[in-house]
Amino acid sequence: MLKSLPLEIEPPQQSSPALPDAPLVVIQPSKSWEAVNLRDLWAYRELLFFLVWRDLKVRYRQTALGVIWVVMQPLLMTLVFTVFLGKLVRVPSDEIPYPLFAYAGILPWTFFTNAVSNSGNSLVSNAHLITKVYFPRIIIPAAAVGGRLVDFFVAFLTLIGLMVYYRVPVTNSILFVPALAALITLFSLALGMWISALNVKYRDIGIALPVLMQLWMFVSPVAYPTSLVPEDWRRLYSLNPMAGIIEGFRNALFGRAIDYSTLIGTTVVTLVLFVYSVYAFKQMEKTFADIV
Repeated sequence: MLKSLPLEIEPPQQSSPALPDAPLVVIQPSKSWEAVNLRDLWAYRELLFFLVWRDLKVRYRQTALGVIWVVMQPLLMTLVFTVFLGKLVRVPSDEIPYPLFAYAGILPWTFFTNAVSNSGNSLVSNAHLITKVYFPRIIIPAAAVGGRLVDFFVAFLTLIGLMVYYRVPVTNSILFVPALAALITLFSLALGMWISALNVKYRDIGIALPVLMQLWMFVSPVAYPTSLVPEDWRRLYSLNPMAGIIEGFRNALFGRAIDYSTLIGTTVVTLVLFVYSVYAFKQMEKTFADIV
């Protein structure tokens, strides 16, 4: 009697697709200095808008107050400064109501510190994007600054309300506010872009950044006027770009004399830092996907 033996059928061998000998896209720094590729950034503009929108949605998702937190942070700091510095210590405010004086300094400082902190950690927190798809890496820190710029405009509406409440007249100098907003945005992007590139390799920077930003606030005229700084220290104090920006922001809002020499120096420092940050970012861009 014949018995049927089980047949072992081997599955057909599928040939794997042939891979190219050379990679299709190679991310590497330029051999010579080149400015930011505006054509490349324009091609990925929708990604920039998406990352800004994602940052806003993630930050305020599942929060009871939502976007009100944008206003609460500078308002609470203004309340603390007003009670302890305005009422107890009696810090002068150049004949401006101290709550309004403090809020006008806290508003640009809050934007600056949040923008630098977010952009400084942006490459590390978006490692899943960097290792999977190609796009101009500079978009990531730029999106982090862009998200905080939206918060700045929302909180600025509260500043307008405080000016109306304290009956502060609006003068022609308020036209300088958009230029100062652009200057602090460029400075935040330059510093955040440089820190984000360094933070990929040296994670200690991300840990030390909040402490450094806190110390920086005390050497900036956030809660006190520049007039309190001794005359002998004014020139050294003006080397701090945030000192010129915050003081210029207040002067533009309240119709006071604007120190153009300080603002020119701040603008020069900002442009030099931006050029250097772009150069350093491009030089370190090749290793992001391997290290992050």
